[in-house]
Amino acid sequence: MSFTRRQILGGLAGLAVVGLGAGGASRYWLGRTGPGEGHDYELIAAPLDVELVPGFKTPAWAFGATAPGTELRVRQGDWLRVRFINRLPVETTIHWHGIRLPLEMDGVPYVSQLPVKPGEYFDYNFRVPDAGSYWYHPHVSSSEELGRGLVGPLIIEERDPTGFAHERVVSLKSWHVDEQGAFTDFSVTREAAREGTAGRLSTINGVPQGVIQLPAGQVTRVRILNLDNTVTYRLNLPGAEAMIYALDGNPVKPRALGKDYWLGPGMRICLAIKAPAAGEELALRNGPVRLGTFRSVDSNDAPGEWPPELPANPVAEPDLANAEKLNFNFEWVGSMSVTAKGKPPSLWQINGQAWDITDKTCADRPIAKLEKGKSYIFELKNMTQYQHPIHLHGMSFKVIASNRKDVIPYFTDTYLLGRNERARVALVADNPGVWMFHCHVIDHMETGLMAAIEVS
Repeated sequence: MSFTRRQILGGLAGLAVVGLGAGGASRYWLGRTGPGEGHDYELIAAPLDVELVPGFKTPAWAFGATAPGTELRVRQGDWLRVRFINRLPVETTIHWHGIRLPLEMDGVPYVSQLPVKPGEYFDYNFRVPDAGSYWYHPHVSSSEELGRGLVGPLIIEERDPTGFAHERVVSLKSWHVDEQGAFTDFSVTREAAREGTAGRLSTINGVPQGVIQLPAGQVTRVRILNLDNTVTYRLNLPGAEAMIYALDGNPVKPRALGKDYWLGPGMRICLAIKAPAAGEELALRNGPVRLGTFRSVDSNDAPGEWPPELPANPVAEPDLANAEKLNFNFEWVGSMSVTAKGKPPSLWQINGQAWDITDKTCADRPIAKLEKGKSYIFELKNMTQYQHPIHLHGMSFKVIASNRKDVIPYFTDTYLLGRNERARVALVADNPGVWMFHCHVIDHMETGLMAAIEVS
């Protein structure tokens, strides 16, 4: 298996460093550099003290000067060029969640690249074929690294104007912290064997009970990203005029948000919200719990109209009549046996196989081998009592059926497989490589619920 060459960072001359004052933390600059097609970014991962609990500092890790990390933007079809610099005390990578890209840019250690060690850098360079809302995060020691704040939004803008004059990005994340802002366990075995280890403090864009301003009377595009390790949000906006325009990056025919929408870890939803009169508020809730607030502010513009449907992404349409069918059973192992020190327990499995995150050769034994250019239907069977957001790297798939709910077919990269649900998704195996296929509840993934799928 070949690896992208690891580059040693000789120094950080020319990178601005801005002190934060008391506490000794530093903010590292992220900036666009140089002319040319697309965008060029320098992105630094480093320790960053954040105030999640008033009066207390939390020792987060961050991409750039905020946690969640700095928003990256690029136009559909352009190159995204990122020089990633690791200033953490641990090795890491960047995985670009939902992006159809070459394998060597996918950020999975010992599959697409070697880990980027402290003081090293790695250049990520790839074209972005699809517009939509995506995000980036490590694929190393994921419970801790994502839990400490190493997540960030990646927005791919459409080539042509969409009709939206206003836009907001809302990153949802809960934090594993106590009343003094100190980190608690990111993964607890008894919780990993259930719905996953949840954080106790919910935030919007890194702020508890955050407030997002919307121009009164206008239709605003609101991209909501679930960057959480564990939590599936039952999103609802009581009293709001809200339409769904895209799911997980891919456009859908606009339709009303309805009572609520279940957004699992790694999933995204693009809403159009018509703001009420200035001074009024809309509550963004997780079930009955208020996550934050949309507050209408004065606008000098005339009342906005609902934009047209977003243009489709260039994802290959699977040939359902001639597709090969493959079954994937997502199962609980049925015990919590003691393992060697430093080795996570084996709690979950796919088709009887549990992934071992300490075994660097697991990807050499793919659970399925697909023929490049051929269509496939995956039957996803959840044989457990817990929801699993199932994510596939490198390709998009089309959700076509479920035994638990009506499905309007749509393309995605992450599907929330409900308790005891059986769903069918279809794809064209058009991207060669060895791709991860896993639950995005992070401590489910780290305790077995992951596999490799090879396309050749």
